[in-house]
Amino acid sequence: MRYQITGMHIDIGDALQTHVKDELGAALQKYSQRPTDANVVFSKSAHEFVCETTVHLSTGLTAAAKAHATEIYGAFDACAEKLDKQLRRYKRRLKDHHRDRAVPVELSGASSYILASDLDSGDAEPETLQPIIVAEMETKIPSLTVGEAVMQMELAGAPVLVFRNEKKDGVNVVYRREDGNIGWIDP
Repeated sequence: MRYQITGMHIDIGDALQTHVKDELGAALQKYSQRPTDANVVFSKSAHEFVCETTVHLSTGLTAAAKAHATEIYGAFDACAEKLDKQLRRYKRRLKDHHRDRAVPVELSGASSYILASDLDSGDAEPETLQPIIVAEMETKIPSLTVGEAVMQMELAGAPVLVFRNEKKDGVNVVYRREDGNIGWIDP
């Protein structure tokens, strides 16, 4: 497994890197015997340390967790615990997913834009209806079944997921509704 352990404006020592590799490796070994890569980013927010972990499974699914604590080791341990809980919750589905899928998830490229918010203008009418593009990025759209898309959304902790439906070969959306249920848009 490949690890990328970084600190944003924080010096990450060898002891912390060893701790992250050991703990994360042990947690992931229980749920996935296939090679994966993990990205762990430490940062500081006021008096707390923040740990953000993203694990890419070999089948294309991604699990993510984020935690805060007053100590850096505590932040990682809380983050690893959240990740372990997510993977434990989906262990059966992940194992079924490995069996059903012989090849990794296919990813398609797409453009992603960040638009300027109209909150700065107050109550004034905008001069134009064309939004101002703040940033443009490349994103990937996975080719999944609806069940896999819901699982991916839950694992990543995302409120919405755009995916290409393998069964109907069209772009679909799953999202978390305000009532706690999952919505699915199939145009």
